[in-house]
Amino acid sequence: MSFWIINLITAMLSFLIATASGFKIVPFLHQLKFGQPIKTEDGPQWHAKKQGTPTMGGFMFILSTIVTSVAGYWIYRWQVGVDMTNPDNHKAFYRLLACIVFSALFGLIGFIDDFIKVSRKNNDGLTPIQKIVMQVVFAVGFLFALNRLGDTSTVINLGFWQSPPLKLFYYILMIPVIIYLTNAVNLTDGVDGLCGSVTFVAMLIFTVACSILRQNEISYYTMALAGGCLGFLLWNLNPAKCFMGDTGSMFLGASVTAVGLILHNHLLLVLVAMVYILEALSVVIQVSYFKYTKKKSPDHQGKRIFKMTPIHHHFEMSGFGEYEIVISFSLAGIIFGILGIITLLVF
Repeated sequence: MSFWIINLITAMLSFLIATASGFKIVPFLHQLKFGQPIKTEDGPQWHAKKQGTPTMGGFMFILSTIVTSVAGYWIYRWQVGVDMTNPDNHKAFYRLLACIVFSALFGLIGFIDDFIKVSRKNNDGLTPIQKIVMQVVFAVGFLFALNRLGDTSTVINLGFWQSPPLKLFYYILMIPVIIYLTNAVNLTDGVDGLCGSVTFVAMLIFTVACSILRQNEISYYTMALAGGCLGFLLWNLNPAKCFMGDTGSMFLGASVTAVGLILHNHLLLVLVAMVYILEALSVVIQVSYFKYTKKKSPDHQGKRIFKMTPIHHHFEMSGFGEYEIVISFSLAGIIFGILGIITLLVF
C-alpha cells in the first residue's frame, strides 16, 4: 500500500471511532451532568442557551487519534518493511510517541480544568498560574525529548531566512511559543464546530508537508487527528450536541504545536497556525488598547477596537452566523496553509 492509501485508512478508522464513540460518550456525560457552564460576559448573550451542553467531548478524537496513529504506523512498518536495525527508524517512531504523549499531557491539563468547572458548576477551573506551570513543565519535557531523539538543531527556520544556532536560547524561546499556540487554539473553541474545523484543515496541510519532508511517521498522526476531528464535528457542528471542552482544545493545541516543531519548519508552523495566532492576538490587542485608553482618558473609560474577542465573537456580534464563521475561518486556514506548502517547495 502507498503512503496516501495508508493515511486514508488511518483517517477513516479514526473518523469511525470518533463518530461511534460519541454514541457512548455523549449520553455518559449527560448522565454525569457534565454540562458546560456558560459565562455570557465571555461570549454573546445568546450563548446562554448552550448552558448545560455536555463538555469533555474531546475524548472522542483523543481516543481515535492515539489508537489509529499507532495502528497506521504499524501498517506502514509492515507494508514497507522498515529496517528496525537502523537506529534512525527507532527515533522516528519515538518522535511519534513524543507527539502523542505531549498532546495527551496537555489534554490532561484541560481535563483537570474541565472537571473542576463541572464539579463547581461554574467557569472557574485551574488558576492561570497552575496552568502555566504545568504547561512549562510539559513543554520542557517535550523539547528535551526531541533533542534526545536527534533534533539538535537550534536554528529558527523561516525558509527565506535561517537564524544562526541559538543553542540554549532556542529552547528558552520555544517554551513561550508552545504556551502561546496551545492557548491560542483553546481560545478558538468558542463557536460550534470552529476549532475542530480549523484543526481538520491544519492537519491536512501538515500531512502534505510530512509527505514533502519525508516525515511519514508523523503523517499518520496528522491524518488520524484529521479523521478524529471530522468524526467529532458530527457531534459539534451547530447546534452542538457536545463540546470538546478544554480537554479537547488543549490536546489540539499541543498537537498543532508538536507537529510543527517536529517538522522543524517554523515558517510553516506560523502559517498553518495563523488563524489561531490571530484569534489570540485579537485578545491581546483588545485588552492592551482598553487598558491604554482607560488610563489616558479623563473619565477613565476604556475603549475597544473589536465588539468582542476572541475575534470570532466580533464576527458573531456583527451578524455572522456560526456556520458562516466556521466556513470563513476554515477557508482562511486553507489559504494560509497553501502558502505554507508553497514556502516548503520554494525555499
